[in-house]
Parts: sequence; structure tokens; C-alpha cells
Amino acid sequence: MGIKRISTGSPFEKKAGYSRAIVDGDMVYVAGTTGYDYDNMQMPDDVKAQANNCFLTIEKALKEAGASLKDVVRAHYYITDANDAEKVFEITGKYFAEVRPAATMVVCGLIKPEMKVEIEVTARIGAGDRA
Repeated sequence: MGIKRISTGSPFEKKAGYSRAIVDGDMVYVAGTTGYDYDNMQMPDDVKAQANNCFLTIEKALKEAGASLKDVVRAHYYITDANDAEKVFEITGKYFAEVRPAATMVVCGLIKPEMKVEIEVTARIGAGDRA
């Protein structure tokens, strides 16, 4: 059985040569996702709005993969300013308070100055049903 590639249609995916998500068996690997609103290709200034957009994009990719946010077993959060951690936690808690995947947050630079947060997750299809 081969892998399935999932795309959001973002021009970044083709330009950089990556898929939004890869499904391999019951595992789903979602690429680092920034806070763009893909409906209008705009990046909000607010880090919480960016984090929320990350989750909306991730949620769509997981759904296409046959999974959901409740199936996430690992999350990586990348932020550009340590002072934004609590704001991002408000959003991660909104989505993951009950799921509670293993998670890491790193303060780092991102590839564009308007990007304040990037989120990457790994899910196992059906994991939320076994929790």
C-alpha cells in the first residue's frame, strides 16, 4: 500500500516541493503549518489568530486523511517570540486540552518576518478512539 499526499493548494507547497500531509498506513504526518488564511492568502498580525489558522488548516488536512485532531499524538510548536508562548498556549489548549499529545515548543526564527507561529503534528488514525 502506497502513501497518500495531501495538498491545501497553497502555492508554497509546489514551490518548496512538499505536501501539507502524508498518510502512511494509519500514520498522518502534517507539515509545519503557518497562520495564513488560505481563503484570502493573508497573514493576520495577531499570534493567536495565526495559531488558530494553523489549527484550521491542520484540521482540514487531517480530515482528508481520515483522521481528526483527537488522533494527534505529537505536536511541535515553533514561535518567534518567547513572550507569545502564553498566547499560543491559549489556542493549543482550546484544541488539545482533552487530547494532550506529546508536545514541544521551540523559540526560533521562521522564514518570513510576518510568521509568528508554525505548528507541525503527527497523528495516528483512530488513536482518539483508543484513548
